[in-house]
Amino acid sequence: MSDIIIADKLLSASAYTAIINAPIEKVDIADWLFNLPEAEYQRCCPPDHISAGSTRTDDGTRMSINVEMIGKTLMVQHYVAEIARPSLCRMVSTSDAFTPNGRTRVQVIWTLSVKKIDENTCEYTNSVVAHPTQEFLDFIAEHGTPFEDAADARQRDGGNHNSRETPLFAASIERHALASAASALL
Repeated sequence: MSDIIIADKLLSASAYTAIINAPIEKVDIADWLFNLPEAEYQRCCPPDHISAGSTRTDDGTRMSINVEMIGKTLMVQHYVAEIARPSLCRMVSTSDAFTPNGRTRVQVIWTLSVKKIDENTCEYTNSVVAHPTQEFLDFIAEHGTPFEDAADARQRDGGNHNSRETPLFAASIERHALASAASALL
């Protein structure tokens, strides 16, 4: 499948932070993300988060597949890891968007990062940026929706979703870090 990403057009962008009460040395976002149980993913933004799993591309690159509702749109995210380190994951997806008007595709860049605050805490940032595909631009034109209206709706719905999932992701990453540290002591 060949998607033309319109990188110079911004559909939405949001970034939220939350505190993780664990030393940064114990936090491993990549390990958390690629071993995230489906039920834990669902707890990180109920009722929006529907399903998640991990797989690999044909060339072996790690992927996270997420199914979630963003406003009234069912999103199937095919996140491919561009960077997957303990303190930073940059995931890029050309995502399927099932809207009330039909199906289209958008690019979503999901960046998960952590930075040290002190010896026992760090700050988690959950950043989500969306760009239209040419297919998306054609889709909204067919439905008479101006790009600005589509972008406003995506910004509102995506920002709302991100604001709710960020503290729950941080809490889940914290639990994972502390459980990993505890099992290392056994």
